[in-house]
Amino acid sequence: MKSKKEELLAQIDRAVKTCHGCRLWRTATHAVPGEGSSSATIMFVGEGPGYHEDKLGRPFVGRAGGLLDRLLLRNEIRREEVFITNVVKHRPPDNRAPMKDEVRACLPFLIQQIKVINPKVIVPLGRSALDIFLKDKLIGEMHGRGFKVGNRIVFPLYHPAAALRSPAVLRILEHDFRSLPKIVRGELLPVEIEVTNGDKNQMKLI
Repeated sequence: MKSKKEELLAQIDRAVKTCHGCRLWRTATHAVPGEGSSSATIMFVGEGPGYHEDKLGRPFVGRAGGLLDRLLLRNEIRREEVFITNVVKHRPPDNRAPMKDEVRACLPFLIQQIKVINPKVIVPLGRSALDIFLKDKLIGEMHGRGFKVGNRIVFPLYHPAAALRSPAVLRILEHDFRSLPKIVRGELLPVEIEVTNGDKNQMKLI
């Protein structure tokens, strides 16, 4: 029997799969709502589904997903115990960055997922995901550090796809990832940061 949280996530999944709120559904094979534990302490948020994710309807199952799996395993974090999703839930054509109106249309689903799961730590993967939680911040400056925003900790990391393209970024990602369990356990204290830009959606996310 499903828990209340699992039922609510299933409702969000169904809404995502029938969503025509922006143009992305027209060129996608499958919607990719996300997957993982309904009571996850850690939520990973990428930019959007890629080729393999679009084919299977699951997040992070291509090469970048393989790297994420290895990093989780190496740091003794089980994939089934976290929740993995993206800012937009349909693949942008040719893996381009989502447009602002596409992000705006899809953001309510992410807000609902965060509200249901109530994760302690949110891990934005890459620049586009970081901008959802900490506007106008650079991933190059924020990666690998915990930030206390509202009731949550935001722990930005480079996107695994960027690490696959650059050995230097891969080394940084591997190093930063080792701090994630310490952030969760409270061994590393996050930096207090205040959201002052008045973005209502951003306030809902945290």
